[in-house]
Amino acid sequence: MHVAISGLAHSFRRRRVLDGVDAEFGPGVFGLLGPNGAGKTTLIRLLAGVLRVRVGRVSAGGLDLRTRAGRRALRRALGYLPQNAALYPDLTPRDFLDHIGLLKGIDAPRERRRHTGELLDRLGLVFEADRRIGSLSAGTRRRVGIAQALLGDPELVLLDEPTAGLDVEERIRLRGLLSGLGAERTVLLSTHLLDDAAAFCPDVAVLAGGRTAYSGPAAGLAEIAADRVFLLPGTGGAPERRIVTDMPPPGARPTAPSLEDGYAALMADLRTDRAEPPENPPRPS
Repeated sequence: MHVAISGLAHSFRRRRVLDGVDAEFGPGVFGLLGPNGAGKTTLIRLLAGVLRVRVGRVSAGGLDLRTRAGRRALRRALGYLPQNAALYPDLTPRDFLDHIGLLKGIDAPRERRRHTGELLDRLGLVFEADRRIGSLSAGTRRRVGIAQALLGDPELVLLDEPTAGLDVEERIRLRGLLSGLGAERTVLLSTHLLDDAAAFCPDVAVLAGGRTAYSGPAAGLAEIAADRVFLLPGTGGAPERRIVTDMPPPGARPTAPSLEDGYAALMADLRTDRAEPPENPPRPS
């Protein structure tokens, strides 16, 4: 499913959270990056139809999300995992997915059982399928949340911070799952963990100050730091340090940039641009 966002703005209590966001993405896994408070969750909620689009344009699969009809039609092709997904703690994953299947319009019990069984197997939930959700670990509950988002084979999947709060083992397990999702559908995944984005997002967008600071290939974001990444030798047995700078200190040696380096360079450039005075400052009256 092709998604196009143009001039999107949104405010909460007169505070402008998004201020002219532009982005475009299609089939595959697209990463949404940015510091806390950049508007990632707000953008995800606007795409999911939880919030109404009032300023700008958003289309998904040719549907205009400014209209009630467009939002209603998209829900039939949408899988959504909120940042704080409300799972039913007294249900088992099997019963919970069966319930979500009913809400998504999968009326035939045999078809719901088939969908549920496939997802339980695919997400490694077979052994936890009949335990209460409230008794499961945070990572396992997150996998249940992803399973409900994938139920019904949606064309567009929105995942808000799917690996947030998980330990290293659970993050690695989820990375293996998420990296394969884009082969079948369009996935927008928001995260502040750059390692996750580097692992399974060929294309990314960076939100900063309510706007799109970058949108394109992840490799292109890394290249923003080209010729600006250096390794400093450690002292007293300490490991080398990696720095992003335009003026390397003596003894520093250049190295290839990573996605994290490109993100750091972009944020530094944005701070510099905001700090610089205008070329022709107004004269005092």
